[in-house]
Amino acid sequence: MKQSILFIPTLRDDPKEAEINSHKLMLRAGYIKQVAAGIYSYLPLALRSLRKVEKIIRKELDTIGCAELLMPALQPSELWLESGRWNQYGDTLMRMKDRHDRDFALGPTHEEIITYIVRDVLNSYKKLPISLYQIQTKFRDELRPRFGLMRGREFIMKDAYSFHSNELSLNEAYEDFRQIYSNIFTKCGLKFRAVEADSGNIGGSESCEFMALTDIGEDTIVYSDTSDFASNIEVHNLKEGEPSPDGIGTILHAKGIEVGHVFKLGTKYSNAMKAQFTNEDGNREDILMGCYGLGVSRVLMAVIEQNNDVSGIIWPKSIAPFDIHIILINPKDKDQLSLSNHLEQALSKLDLDVLVDDRNERPGVKFIESDLIGIPLRITIGKNINNGFVEVKFRHQKEKQEVKIEGIINYIKQNY
Repeated sequence: MKQSILFIPTLRDDPKEAEINSHKLMLRAGYIKQVAAGIYSYLPLALRSLRKVEKIIRKELDTIGCAELLMPALQPSELWLESGRWNQYGDTLMRMKDRHDRDFALGPTHEEIITYIVRDVLNSYKKLPISLYQIQTKFRDELRPRFGLMRGREFIMKDAYSFHSNELSLNEAYEDFRQIYSNIFTKCGLKFRAVEADSGNIGGSESCEFMALTDIGEDTIVYSDTSDFASNIEVHNLKEGEPSPDGIGTILHAKGIEVGHVFKLGTKYSNAMKAQFTNEDGNREDILMGCYGLGVSRVLMAVIEQNNDVSGIIWPKSIAPFDIHIILINPKDKDQLSLSNHLEQALSKLDLDVLVDDRNERPGVKFIESDLIGIPLRITIGKNINNGFVEVKFRHQKEKQEVKIEGIINYIKQNY
């Protein structure tokens, strides 16, 4: 894709309203644009990265047989009254009335809707278990929206729900989701810990949070320096240096951003909303449920918070908006332009996403913005093509190297 036709409104200076690196960089690099407090537009670069995160999520969910659907963001109050959460959820729930004075809410989550969808269908043990998910915009009227995509009033989330006839089946699904969440965050390039957590207003008997490790995190993690024990401090209020509850090692603290949360809901919603099935003995039982949330837009913010330097973003390959950034020093030079077109086509055939900076800008501006945007590999096409070379630089490395033009494709195959 040619950069001259791609909308990337970069900024020279850090916006005053941005407090943390990821927020500053996403605004400066032209990934997002604030519309109102806690509400952002995802510009072309951000959207490309979001789609790659979603692709990773969908691929992992396919492995455990989870089917995708799409539910409405606008939810009638009647369903929330059935579950008992219309009055319990508090001011975070964005409420409104239609022209007929009926109450609605913009969904922060979809337990009520999914229970309504399945309760007249999953009426026999023979139809269980089943798991469903969606990737959709959610809404929460945060008191203090802050840190860009970390705590917004509108955000993109993957939420999944599983339905079961017995505890064994629910436990198996819960462990499946725990494992694929670890797979997803690893593939997205996040440093994270899975920690024991409080279920909060979602409810349920057991839950686990996935925390991206960063100093600006709003949650404190307590963990063992030796074992796999980790917990949100809200669950285990342990001081640093205390013995780990599992008897292995001592406790340390770290800050984290919640990027995923899995719950065993049990019968909290099925009982309240009368979602029942007939068991093997012909008796009626409440369906057992699990709930599994993942902050898609928050993953972007967390990845950038963990991967940046003084020059800009350093994207992991898996979710970078483009794989390769070709810099044309002189777009008017026919030889440079011809080589650029050739490389773009050849690399695209390798399923690599290529951005070509064909703008009539000074080379210094192009290099600065390339580092800011953070694409993993940069190829510079300049006068040295007359000697048969192009310049190659990986974003996470300081060194540049000259590579022969005839060997550049093989070089990328071997090193990217």
